[in-house]
Amino acid sequence: MQELTLVQKVAVWALPILFAITLHEVAHGWVARRLGDSTAWMLGRLTLNPLKHIDPVGTVVVPLVLLALGGFIFGWAKPVPVNYANLRNPKRDMAIVAAAGPGANLLMAVGWAVVFKLAFLGAQALPWAAVPLMYMAGAGIVINIVLAVLNLLPVPPLDGGRVLAGLLPDRIAASYARLEPWGLLIVLALLATGMLGRILGPPVHALEQLIYRIFAL
Repeated sequence: MQELTLVQKVAVWALPILFAITLHEVAHGWVARRLGDSTAWMLGRLTLNPLKHIDPVGTVVVPLVLLALGGFIFGWAKPVPVNYANLRNPKRDMAIVAAAGPGANLLMAVGWAVVFKLAFLGAQALPWAAVPLMYMAGAGIVINIVLAVLNLLPVPPLDGGRVLAGLLPDRIAASYARLEPWGLLIVLALLATGMLGRILGPPVHALEQLIYRIFAL
């Protein structure tokens, strides 16, 4: 497929990014409600309306800048609130709630692969619709895999940090959680030094290749 202009890239990537970030947050809130905490539901955050989840910087500015620079595309939404105390088994359940977001992204990557396959099969009959859809589905696969792998990094407040805290002994978990105020700075430092791409690259590439092989794309 041919190289896209920046405007075409924005058109292709906008919907997958909105879906990826929105459903990631909804998954957190939905699982939290199933485990005893209805905070997100009461605040109207269990909705597919992206306007309820958009963070101007994380959902719009950062992805656009990274898209223009040609680097890893990722972003974030407004975190869904979870009241730790309302969960039936707080430590265990918080880890499950955290894992739900990346899990949703992996499921969406598979869903976009199905879209890609269907568009590919219909390319000869409806090329005007199939080709743009393949570009969009390819973007959906990539962004969801990147978000899943990024969020599973064991750095609080990323989901991987919360999952790890749920697996550690209480005393170690409490000490580990104190890294949370510095977590975003750590991720930004890794991004600025190019280390983030080196860390994420191998698992992202492996998962992408696995999905493409499964669906024979």
